[in-house]
Amino acid sequence: MLRLFLGALLVLLSACTLSNSERQTIHFWVMGHEGEVIAPLLPEFERRNPDIRIELQQLPWTAAHEKLLTAFAGNTLPDLCQLGNTWVPEFAALGALAHLDSHVAASRVVVPEDYFVGIWDTNVIGKSLLGIPWYVDTRLLFYRSDLLGKAGIQTPPRTWQEWEHAMAAVKREVGPNRYAILLPLNEFEPLLALSLQQDEPLLRDGGRWGNFAGPGFRRALQFYARMFRKGWAPIEGGAQIANVWTEFGRGYFAFYLSGPWNIEEFKRRLPPGRQGDWMTAPLPGPDGPGSSTAGGSSLVIFRSSRHSRAAWRLIEYLSEPAIQVRFHELSGNLPPRRAAWQDARLSGDIYAKAFRDQLERVRATHKIPEWERIVTEMQTVAEQVVRGRMDVDEASRALDRRVDGMLEKRRWMLAHEASP
Repeated sequence: MLRLFLGALLVLLSACTLSNSERQTIHFWVMGHEGEVIAPLLPEFERRNPDIRIELQQLPWTAAHEKLLTAFAGNTLPDLCQLGNTWVPEFAALGALAHLDSHVAASRVVVPEDYFVGIWDTNVIGKSLLGIPWYVDTRLLFYRSDLLGKAGIQTPPRTWQEWEHAMAAVKREVGPNRYAILLPLNEFEPLLALSLQQDEPLLRDGGRWGNFAGPGFRRALQFYARMFRKGWAPIEGGAQIANVWTEFGRGYFAFYLSGPWNIEEFKRRLPPGRQGDWMTAPLPGPDGPGSSTAGGSSLVIFRSSRHSRAAWRLIEYLSEPAIQVRFHELSGNLPPRRAAWQDARLSGDIYAKAFRDQLERVRATHKIPEWERIVTEMQTVAEQVVRGRMDVDEASRALDRRVDGMLEKRRWMLAHEASP
């Protein structure tokens, strides 16, 4: 025992005597609120790895994209960075991201099979793994269980037909000045989720052309528009609603498609008398529980990093299930690993249970740099349908024309890559 104690003491003393010049410094960029809450987790990593020092920089989401592109152009990218899942394809196209396949193959911590399949897939571009999921985001139903009960609906809907029946019943119950569902017209995620539930992809021929005039998207858009046409959703959407939580609490709408951050918001903002009147449920699909969006953020190492092995050690640390649970407690973000969900702090959360279920049925979107522009245009066209300025077929054809124009450069580049 004495020898073990003296050995541990020598290791500790040698760690304490490392000078700054002998330690590797990892530059780690993190966005938004995550930049605040990650800081308490880093001292433990540095204690375990006395040869590594972390220099953390927090970026606001509104400036992060431009900051990263400027750093790429100036060859000043950090070693390690948080990237939104939809940003991974763009930086992959720039050749800025390190391939992580060999790191994962040698790792005892990062186990691909433990990650939700759809979330892991967001980081696979071609045949290469370019990021490790850090936290996940998806959309599902928040609903007023008391209002559904008054309308004769005892269980949340599982299919589109059941959902329509429930919305019609709620609307009859609440009358002309309240609604069954809120679908803010400035949010593309609800329509995107409905579209991902279809068999047909939104783009065709390897992401070269739009496929919005196909039967899949038209079916999703028809269902989406019908919720407004039937009077189940207010056409003014979310921009004119001052406080979503207040309006949900007073019963202005009974269903709301949203993400995991609203679990804590509803717990905090709804009055005590309403805390037993709401619940979450997986998103209904055309014929049963449906798919939803695979959002969130991943951790990437830039190819320019001179400390990629040290950066990978930090990724492994942040990927440990216990650390992911601690990060969830600090941030409210959901872990991407099934092992983390076995912790009682998550498995015992009645509101998070539906998210655990939904995460088994999330689907990655098309992995192309133009994707964010495409979904923004998708929602712009959808609003024209909701407001009666286009019908579904006209809107689908118009969207294909606009998307095909956005993808013209992509087609040119792919054609030249294929040329001998």
